[in-house]
Amino acid sequence: MTTSVHQEAPGIGPIIARHESEILADWIREMSVATRRSDRMKDDEVRSQSAQFLRLMKQATESGGSNIQSPAWQQVRDLLEEVSRSRALAGFSPSETATFVFSLKRPLFEQIRRAYKDQPDHLAAVTWSATELLDSLGLLTTESFQKSREDVIRRQQAELLELSTPVVKLWDGVLALPIIGTLDSARTQIVMESLLQTIVQTNSRVAIIDITGVPTVDTVVAQHLLKTVTAARLMGADCIISGVRPQIAQTIVHLGINLLDVTTKATLASAFAVALDRLGVTFTKATK
Repeated sequence: MTTSVHQEAPGIGPIIARHESEILADWIREMSVATRRSDRMKDDEVRSQSAQFLRLMKQATESGGSNIQSPAWQQVRDLLEEVSRSRALAGFSPSETATFVFSLKRPLFEQIRRAYKDQPDHLAAVTWSATELLDSLGLLTTESFQKSREDVIRRQQAELLELSTPVVKLWDGVLALPIIGTLDSARTQIVMESLLQTIVQTNSRVAIIDITGVPTVDTVVAQHLLKTVTAARLMGADCIISGVRPQIAQTIVHLGINLLDVTTKATLASAFAVALDRLGVTFTKATK
């Protein structure tokens, strides 16, 4: 009868219990050979995680077999997720993170071989069960690592979006929002939220949206701009779009985009002059 990963793993728990210190020492040596990351993770932390994993694995195999999705393995899954997350943040590679589990094979198999050297059938069954179990845990570690990396990337992308759309106060009552790069739906939402929040905080009456750094303006980008202008108007601020280059103007006309009710200027300086005029601010050149 073939032993399945979802069946109880005979003998693994007791072997870990009897030889835990030996397995731990050999395991740590295996990890030190496979990956040298003392610059990113302290030895004490590696030893603590390894000892905790062996203890939880022993308890899980004794009470829940080798079905790692069962409630008995919940603490093991939680620990592997934490190990994967911490190593992803520390800059480990996926293979280096998976080594945390896979490097346990040799020390564990050695103890299994010694325990069942006179029982070949039992030796084969326990070895196969342990292999499937550690493979499943290794895959779980890799999946958790990938999820952690994706979470980090998403968070960094959100932070970059916020940094790439700063709202600048040019004058009392005048805001400027320079946009650099492509304006998509997700970024438009961040732009609107940032602009509207600043309008409320500063009680500004004019907002300049500068698109000098936007490479192209198509129908979708224009719609996003109009949504931002409409939202700002609802908050009581008039909008001026600056940075409208000749090629962008031609594209807007070609696409039939209606910006007739929106003031547009070629440069930020021109838009700023219009904004000051709307506020009734005038300048006179000082005479020497």
